[in-house]
Amino acid sequence: MLGAIIGDIVGSKYEFNNIKTKDFVFFQPDMFFTDDTVMTVAIYDALSSCKGDYSKLSDLAIQKMQEYGRKRYPISAKIGYGSMFNGWLTFKNPAPYNSFGNGSAMRVSSVAYFAKSLEEVKKLSYAVTSVTHNHEEGIKGAEATAVATFMALHGASKKEIKDKIENDYYSLDFDYKNLKNEYFYNETCQGTVPQALYCFLISNSYEDTIRTGISIGGDSDTLCAIAGGVAEAFYGIPKEMKDTAKLYLDKFLNKKVNEFEKKFVSNGKYRGIDGRV
Repeated sequence: MLGAIIGDIVGSKYEFNNIKTKDFVFFQPDMFFTDDTVMTVAIYDALSSCKGDYSKLSDLAIQKMQEYGRKRYPISAKIGYGSMFNGWLTFKNPAPYNSFGNGSAMRVSSVAYFAKSLEEVKKLSYAVTSVTHNHEEGIKGAEATAVATFMALHGASKKEIKDKIENDYYSLDFDYKNLKNEYFYNETCQGTVPQALYCFLISNSYEDTIRTGISIGGDSDTLCAIAGGVAEAFYGIPKEMKDTAKLYLDKFLNKKVNEFEKKFVSNGKYRGIDGRV
């Protein structure tokens, strides 16, 4: 979960102020967590609350997102929910609103840790996504992110991940220099998820994934949350970086992050996953 959260925190400074370079101080005092972190943790909380029975996951996803978005972290200068999602948070009987915004993909990374197969990844991703983003592109963006994260977590090579995404979801035929020059702010799944996955695929570490995501611009916090979730599953995150990131979180969010790590991490490795440190 911290992979997405760190991407969000680092990207928060550059969302509306793209810098198009990898050369920047990684953590800075004026960075902060945004709605991307809040909803990533809310979806984790929904999955965890199922205790292995996912028959009511969609209902729990609604419950947790509304609880977090209305009570714990209402909209503010730093928590910038989209207008339609912010309205959805207030409805007594919320319905999906045909969205294909990239919010569906930024919050889905923890699905990969609960699922036991690719098919289950898709089912869980659909359950937590379709309650808001029921447009086919919204469903697709979340599923592609969850699938890539699951494959990374379970030892797939970058080539295998790339082939899967290109066969089932998106072309990843980008050129890094062209992206830096031509890519700009985009809030859609189809205009963010492929670029985020590409940044992971051309990286050489977790940190390099985030720096690469920042360097191409766009919706930086969300793009780096998506890329960061996959990169965490593939590379892991250095302890010092984790510890620094937690300083940006409040007591409640840190409690949830620590709970996640207790469930899925032991002695620095993801439980049952060889070679991921």
